[in-house]
Amino acid sequence: MRDIIKVGIVGAGGNTVLKHIPLLQKIDGVEIVSVANRSIKSSSAVASQFEIKNYYDNWHEVVYDNGLDAVVIGTWPYMHKKLTLESLQSGKHVLCEARMCMNAEEAMEMYDCAQNYPNLVSQIVPAPHTLPIDKTIIRLISSGFIGDLINLRGMVTAGNDFPKDQQEFHWRNNRDLSGNNIMQMGIWYEAIMRWLGPAKSVSANAQTIMNPRIDYDGNYAYTDIPDHLDLLCEMVSGGTANLQFTMVSGMAPESEMWIHGTKGTIVVKTETTDDPGAPALKLYGAEKGQKRLEEIKVPDEEKGSWRVEEEFINAIRGEEIITHTNFTDGVKYMKFTDAIFDSYSTGQKIYLT
Repeated sequence: MRDIIKVGIVGAGGNTVLKHIPLLQKIDGVEIVSVANRSIKSSSAVASQFEIKNYYDNWHEVVYDNGLDAVVIGTWPYMHKKLTLESLQSGKHVLCEARMCMNAEEAMEMYDCAQNYPNLVSQIVPAPHTLPIDKTIIRLISSGFIGDLINLRGMVTAGNDFPKDQQEFHWRNNRDLSGNNIMQMGIWYEAIMRWLGPAKSVSANAQTIMNPRIDYDGNYAYTDIPDHLDLLCEMVSGGTANLQFTMVSGMAPESEMWIHGTKGTIVVKTETTDDPGAPALKLYGAEKGQKRLEEIKVPDEEKGSWRVEEEFINAIRGEEIITHTNFTDGVKYMKFTDAIFDSYSTGQKIYLT
């Protein structure tokens, strides 16, 4: 491997510009060589902002550049599989923006391809919002604080507004671009897997309330991606999970998760901040015999933080392995995503394999 790790960017969206590019540029021995966005104009603007030498409107110029060591994929999910496969097959390490891809079938193709190139690093940008508290929750559960899981009860709200008239038709409402991904469901399930492991079955009901929407040209557009979702899951570790994700529940409280066990309860409460990917989080808990919840302080040594770019580069250098998030976990949350779609589409309970 070269002394300088040379990186190309395909898709310079919000998270790429806010996080990946500037944080990669802060790492010694890393150079961002090129960027390709949807137009030469937008590519040029990003290149100028970050002093990147080469810019293109064609991703081939990045992926097939033999002078690069790694590719950061910041496009919408519909391109993730193709770009990941092409990059790995061209000998490049891959950091792919979440969600992993469109569906579980694509996720398995990405996973299988990565297995064929064990010398290359394959990473998905992780769900960041619970990183500050994950280690503490895992420690408490592992030490028996809650005993056996009875139920995880969670409500995730994207604001507390009533349904809007003429809501914007965002790219996330376009199944051709976003696939089966729904609201914040994927990032929360990824966090739940860190705490409690995966689900073994799911039953889902879904509603799409805000139709029609207004597209980029001012025309009516319809979406079948839910803006209100109710889930009942059986967990592999035992117990159940009742989860609700909503964008249309007026006056709803801030997002929260209640983890109920035979010996204790842990509560995650969130407060909205200016950064939607990083809400303020507080932990509360009570063990059997206590009369009220008490705040659980997260020790400084357990506070996680955003270090995606550092982990990616360290993994390339052989200094650590990918934990946030590897393709194995990505496949699990995409299978869960597909199971939800299958359940609310058919009215059946779906078992995950």
